[in-house]
Amino acid sequence: MQISNLQKSFKKKQVLKDINLTTEPGQLIHIAGRNGSGKSTIFKIITGLLKADSGSITFDNNTYIGALIENPGFLEYETGLSNLQFLANLRNNYNEEKVLQLLKFFYLDPNDQQAIRKYSIGMRQKIGIIQAVMEDQNLILFDEPTRGLDPDSIHQFASLLKKLKEEGKTIIVASHDEIPEIPYTHFYKLSDGVLVDEN
Repeated sequence: MQISNLQKSFKKKQVLKDINLTTEPGQLIHIAGRNGSGKSTIFKIITGLLKADSGSITFDNNTYIGALIENPGFLEYETGLSNLQFLANLRNNYNEEKVLQLLKFFYLDPNDQQAIRKYSIGMRQKIGIIQAVMEDQNLILFDEPTRGLDPDSIHQFASLLKKLKEEGKTIIVASHDEIPEIPYTHFYKLSDGVLVDEN
């Protein structure tokens, strides 16, 4: 992916100023920035949820994006597994074996019949993480992914990122905190609308 001269304003406030970023397979990128710095805005533009005021984003032909942005929305009266089935079937890409494996990896019971509206913040976050990777996506965006996760689950998440990196996926994690366990390859900071390379 190549982001070139990306700019975005809301009303009269410029949130992103001339953002440039080039990614390669196997990179695990951390974008640090305080809440409201524009991290989610970049992800929303990459995924097409928002339109940039100017600039461009180009992808390789085989790019398949997975993303967890802000608070994920779900079918509140369905189970966690039903939600994952529904999302994967939007692209006819449901791999039951992989989904069950991911649920167990994050200590979630695939046979849990309670509606997702009764899930804790951490459990919902895990479902959000799973949907971002369950279809073998190769450009994966995580926005504050450890929100609500306990230490064991953060450790599992770090293990997952290491595996995805080894598989040659490109992963971008945007957060205001840094998790020492995550083997980042590149570091950036978003401040005052400017993305600074800190490598």
